[in-house]
Amino acid sequence: MGIKNTLTDLNNHLFEQMERLNDDSLTGEELEREIMRGDAMQKIAKTVIDNGSLALQAKKHLDEYGQGDRVELPMLGTTDK
Repeated sequence: MGIKNTLTDLNNHLFEQMERLNDDSLTGEELEREIMRGDAMQKIAKTVIDNGSLALQAKKHLDEYGQGDRVELPMLGTTDK
C-alpha cells in the first residue's frame, strides 16, 4: 500500500485552492466560504510543512551519525519499500 498523502499532494491541494479563490464567478457568500477554507488549509499546510521540516532535520542528523538508514520520510513521497 502506497503513501496516501505526500508533500506533492499537499502542493496540489494548495494550488487547487488558489484556483478556486481565483474563480471570478464566486460572489458574496461563496467567496467568503472559499476564503475561510483557504485560511484553514493554509494553517494545516503550515503545520504539515513544519512537521516535514522537523523530520528532515532529524533524518539529516541521523545520517550524520550513520543511523539514517533506519528512518524513512514517507511524507516526501519516496520510499525503497
